[in-house]
Amino acid sequence: MLIAFEGGEGVGKSTQVARLAERLVARGHAVETTREPGGTPGAEAIRTLFATGEADRWLPETDALLICAARADHVARRIRPALEAGRIVLCDRFVHSTLAYQGFGKGLDVAMLKAIHDFATGGLWPDLVLWLDLPVEEGLRRAGFRIGAADRFERHDRAFHERVRAGFAALAAADPRIRRVDAAPDAARVAAAVAAEVDSALARG
Repeated sequence: MLIAFEGGEGVGKSTQVARLAERLVARGHAVETTREPGGTPGAEAIRTLFATGEADRWLPETDALLICAARADHVARRIRPALEAGRIVLCDRFVHSTLAYQGFGKGLDVAMLKAIHDFATGGLWPDLVLWLDLPVEEGLRRAGFRIGAADRFERHDRAFHERVRAGFAALAAADPRIRRVDAAPDAARVAAAVAAEVDSALARG
């Protein structure tokens, strides 16, 4: 099973990936944790290009192509082998971040982005998407406390982040694989909500 954690800035994805991995391992599951862009040496090199510099360093089209180039390597060299070995893969961001950020946030055609993703991954989509949702102002406050101005996506204006959040909401309304999780409570309560969604998905097979 491939489980993607999605959401805007500061929602706590990495914390929840780690908590869920610990829980699943304690219950006897083999688990692989990874992130996007990144997850392999080649993809991490692309991540450095993608995530640093000014907000307008790259054209939206360049952003999308960099992400999908990294994803092609990540899926081929890490995600698919882990799935074939029977592991549950927990990924901090995957395709729906591309659709929300480059599609809804930056105005690229969502259908085109889906096609590029399919080309890059051989049509691999997550089995479950956990959308950790926070109001934009709170998410940016948390992100600023954690990472300052190191990440170029924190430097986009608030309107951009509002479009991204609205994009995640639109995607969730159209796809039952996407489950919204309120990220406002403390980390333990969010982890309990995440666990409930995952337990339900595992029970469904």
